[in-house]
Amino acid sequence: MSSPAKKRKRNGESSQPTRSIKSFFKGQTTEQANLQGPDVTEQRLSDEALARKLQAEWNEQENASTPTDAKADPQINPVPSTLDSPVLPPVAPVIPRKSTLSLQSSSGTEDTISLSIPLDQSPQTFDASKYAAELRSHWATEGGDASYALLTRAFILANATTSRIRIVDTLVNFLRVLIEGDPSSVLPAVWLATNSISPPYDELELGLGGSSISKALKKIYGLNSQGLKTLYDKHGDAGDVAFEAKKRQSFTLVKPKPLRIKGVYQSLKKIATSKGPGSQETKQRIVEKLLQDARGAEESRYIVRTLVQNLRIGAVKTTMLIALARAVLYSKPAEADFEVRPSHQLARLKKDELAEIYSNAEEIVKASYARHPDYNDLVPCLLEIGPTEELLIRCGLNMHIPLRPMLGSITRDLSEMLTKLQDRDFSCEYKYDGQRAQVHCDEQGKVSIFSRHLEIMTEKYPDLVSLVPQIRGEGVSSFILEGEVVAVDRENGDLKPFQVLTNRAKKNVEIGDIKVNVCLFAFDLMYLNGEPLLDRPFRERRELLRSLFVEIPQHFGWVKSIDATSADSEPVLEFFKSALDVKCEGIMVKILDNQPGANTNNLSSETDITIIEPSTPATSDPTNPKPKVKLTRRKPLLSTYEPDKRLESWLKVKKDYSTSSETLDLIPIAGWHGQGRKAKWWSPILLAVRNPETGSLEAVTKCMSGFTDKFYQSNKEKYAQGSTNVISRPSYVEYHGEPDVWFEPCEVWEMAFADITLSPTYPAAIGLVSEERGLSLRFPRFIGVREDKSIDEATSSDYLALLWRKQMERTAEARGVGEVLEEGME
Repeated sequence: MSSPAKKRKRNGESSQPTRSIKSFFKGQTTEQANLQGPDVTEQRLSDEALARKLQAEWNEQENASTPTDAKADPQINPVPSTLDSPVLPPVAPVIPRKSTLSLQSSSGTEDTISLSIPLDQSPQTFDASKYAAELRSHWATEGGDASYALLTRAFILANATTSRIRIVDTLVNFLRVLIEGDPSSVLPAVWLATNSISPPYDELELGLGGSSISKALKKIYGLNSQGLKTLYDKHGDAGDVAFEAKKRQSFTLVKPKPLRIKGVYQSLKKIATSKGPGSQETKQRIVEKLLQDARGAEESRYIVRTLVQNLRIGAVKTTMLIALARAVLYSKPAEADFEVRPSHQLARLKKDELAEIYSNAEEIVKASYARHPDYNDLVPCLLEIGPTEELLIRCGLNMHIPLRPMLGSITRDLSEMLTKLQDRDFSCEYKYDGQRAQVHCDEQGKVSIFSRHLEIMTEKYPDLVSLVPQIRGEGVSSFILEGEVVAVDRENGDLKPFQVLTNRAKKNVEIGDIKVNVCLFAFDLMYLNGEPLLDRPFRERRELLRSLFVEIPQHFGWVKSIDATSADSEPVLEFFKSALDVKCEGIMVKILDNQPGANTNNLSSETDITIIEPSTPATSDPTNPKPKVKLTRRKPLLSTYEPDKRLESWLKVKKDYSTSSETLDLIPIAGWHGQGRKAKWWSPILLAVRNPETGSLEAVTKCMSGFTDKFYQSNKEKYAQGSTNVISRPSYVEYHGEPDVWFEPCEVWEMAFADITLSPTYPAAIGLVSEERGLSLRFPRFIGVREDKSIDEATSSDYLALLWRKQMERTAEARGVGEVLEEGME
């Protein structure tokens, strides 16, 4: 956005030049002689009326040199259709000269065929073959490749519903049409629909600023700075601004060239790879060309949302993987030889039978992506062999391609952990306050280091790279291991907090310039000498790690650990305290072996207890219902390494969890002017959780506790009015109130709280625990800024709902869970 000063200079008191044919043509001689003076009539005409007047003048000039018989042919150069504008005299059709510009009506340019496909039908009734055949014929007239209009249609339908089932169905049908109509467009469509253009370990950044989008919108759609600001203030979303601007555009000087899915994807890659002098101009031209060729307002909306990387269609990574898995159950490319099930056959299956078929395919696709997170490899392989076990082999664990890390579940305290792991052997490990790292080394000695978010960190840790030849024992040719990188004091071996580690540079680090020394504490081995170890028990993986690698004190070693069972409560407690004493976050607890608990009838080890809370608290009043109990069986805990899964095979016990309650990682989204002493600061501040399904931010609480005056001052400076961190009301935030200022979501705050309550005011997790009410926090207190987390890692609404259910279980236990369980089992 332009500064206020620039806006005044451009849109202020200064007189504007008269708009006439002269503004469209330069260097004309004969015509210019008649157009030198200002035309008051033209100043009063609307843009559309002026455009029609200009077109009429051009046509009259052409008629002077056009043969009479050509004028009489109605098929030659028909006049654009009449729009809602002042009625002008009819203009005779003409044959334009090749060098003459001609206005094109922007009305009716949409791809109505693609935009009419009912992609939101059930896949069992959707006839993908029929629509694919129609679209192939339609696309053939415009180049042959699938049009961006079809992807736009999928976005429109997905955005129009909050039903996850409907969103998945829409994506499934969209992918099926592409698979049968234009398989080569499936891969770029998947990238575009997932708001990315490359895998996370080789991420390409578009590098587009808001000014590039604004400049393109003004140039292509004829907006001025004030008009652009007015639209943005009203809608709060760049895509919606483009939608409205395109709708108001009546004429263009160039007929839009239909956008293709492949073409849009390639344009984004060109933007991301443009480097060096002149790159910004190159990017700007590409952005303008995309907006210029967008046919209709909806295409404009989603082109801009793609450019700002906020599609807001309610589809995330998991949704796309599910859609891919289901799509290849119904459809396949013509040259593929795997079997698919006809829609009518799947429609006859019982609900649980269909769910099992879906689940098997989804698990294979999700497992493959977790081991090899790159659509460039996954999608072509899936289209060739379908959702079979072979996919895990052909598109599985590979050197220098990071697998998504296994995650641990949170426990409230040590007693809850010991209850969960009753009769099981487990290992307790220090949970260091550092950065998780995944280290790859191949047979040639090439080393790659990745973060838990799969970002490449090899340049950041050249000291660890140089260690690899020393720690690799005899007989180790290639490996993938995982550990925690921790800042250390080499003189005394003391561990330093994560904040110290953040002071290291991220790129072009020279070993001689390193001031923050680190030690890698290894805890798992997932790949050895060309063989994946994911299906091996943790005890075996750990033994291989410790026996085949060489420890170098204060440079490379193993996480400190003890092995125990649920009967060893005292040693576990002492170990937990020792972890806190050396400034660790707490401990990680991991199942050692795959065998189930010795007592298979033990309720706590193999049965989940779900307390279904009534709408009002239970009392001695017999008319008030008591909580009901739902008992469900669950699979035995396994000790295998499960990429991208958060299981109770790994449990986290942190010092924060062992005190009053868990903490949440929330996103500050808005604030109010403070009162009294705090009048010069923002207080209270509105915080939100993220909805992983829709991508929206759901307000959960206001906070005004735990802040220091120094923090208040820095926060006021960060979110100063007029800065880029203060925005208009965003459309992706769910909240009905009106704060004094809206923040650009850009950081995560750790928050403590007393408990979670149902709320009619806050929409967080609405629909997950109650259809009418969301969840809120009582007595929230600020702990600190989570500099190690992005907003994509903030607490989700799903997790908030999970904590609320656990809280309800504890409440039921306090009232006497024995009675409740007895009633539930009857």
